[in-house]
Amino acid sequence: MKLYPLFADLAGRTVLVVGGGEVALRKIAALLAAGAAVRVGAPALHPQLAQWAAQGRIRHVPGFFHEDWLERVWLVIAATDDAGTNRQVAAAAGARRIWTNVVDDAALSSVHVPAVVDRAPVQIAISSGGTAPMLVRRLRERLEATLDHALGPLAALLGRYRRRIRARVRDAGARRALYQRALDGPMTAALRRGDGAAAERALRRLLRGGASAPMCGSVALVGAGPGDPGLLTLNALRRLNEADVILYDRLVGRDVLELARRDALRIDVGKRAGERGMPQAAIHALLLEHARAGRRVVRLKGGDPCVFGRGGEELEFLRAHGVPYEVVPGVTAALACAAYAGVPLTHRDHAHVVQFATARGRTTLDALDWRALAAPRRTLALYMGAAELDGIRRQLLAHGRGADTPFALVENGTCADQRVIVGRLDELAALARAHALRPPALLIVGEVAALASRLAWFGAAPITAADFAAAA
Repeated sequence: MKLYPLFADLAGRTVLVVGGGEVALRKIAALLAAGAAVRVGAPALHPQLAQWAAQGRIRHVPGFFHEDWLERVWLVIAATDDAGTNRQVAAAAGARRIWTNVVDDAALSSVHVPAVVDRAPVQIAISSGGTAPMLVRRLRERLEATLDHALGPLAALLGRYRRRIRARVRDAGARRALYQRALDGPMTAALRRGDGAAAERALRRLLRGGASAPMCGSVALVGAGPGDPGLLTLNALRRLNEADVILYDRLVGRDVLELARRDALRIDVGKRAGERGMPQAAIHALLLEHARAGRRVVRLKGGDPCVFGRGGEELEFLRAHGVPYEVVPGVTAALACAAYAGVPLTHRDHAHVVQFATARGRTTLDALDWRALAAPRRTLALYMGAAELDGIRRQLLAHGRGADTPFALVENGTCADQRVIVGRLDELAALARAHALRPPALLIVGEVAALASRLAWFGAAPITAADFAAAA
């Protein structure tokens, strides 16, 4: 079925909905949002519809369908659970040349109601002509995930300036170039953070300078999460699809990078254990170089950019050099790895406090407040400690943590090859060596860690001291 797509202005126009149940309720809610004058014909109404009728938002015509209901109607929706009534409505409306939609019956419908992605005043409608509604729903979900919510305010702003733009830039090609720069420039970023005044100032600057004016780039610090691409936020996915340049760390998985814009320049700036990584100053220089060239830069970090990810240093650098920036938080490893290992970080019976710390290197270990970290009835999540487990065990025991305190080591958390090792604090380093633990790994210490043995749900079952003894 080949359909002709169009958008209908129903504001103030009468639409008849035949039926008063759940399906009719959904259709009527969308019609009211479009400003339609809704007439509902049905013997009885859903409680919400009855309330709207009492409030005067809709007009209820009680009883069973009669052709008189079609008087002065622009559109009819048949939403009853009776196939005979729906056929009767479609036939009567068709005889009067009134567009009709029969819910879940493409053959009887002269118009089809599409799935809609709403970024008002921008709207995207998707239809399969009633043949594949699940496919349409999936497409809508994907578009919802990728289309920025700032598109609506951006369209409204450009609409207010449309006449001024046409008067200022008379050549059609130059006008297209100006619109392209407006869409790629800082206006969208300003609207994302709710700063309409800044977006309008940016548009005015663009109008004064024209399409040839130097374009200012920007940097987004984006958290990629700990590995599972399904943990990316919608905002992170959108920035990856907008990026001209992506500077990514070692912990960012291939599956996450596969979701990024295909033609973006990708630069590996990760630091690897035992290797000389790119200095932070060199990463700063790359951010500045590409932003000043007018590019949209994504600084992609594993986990959250501001949790042991040097995000603060990079933000200070960007601020000092006048580069526009934003931060898109990510799911940090302690939250995600604990959840995927079946470890609740807090629990009414075991822990009311959670502490995050990093254990990279002996110098860092010496600087930590071990007395606070070893306090009872709290959960300790230690990042980047796989190489320092002997020292961590020693410090925690020396500062009062019990030898029988449970721990859980989560290697490659949230990924297909995740491993979880659980045991007692006094056997931490021995178990890690026995099972050849490799980074990245998160260490969780506290009574809640023991719950991994019972609550784990993802990947292979946790490895326990008993498994170690059996193997020996």
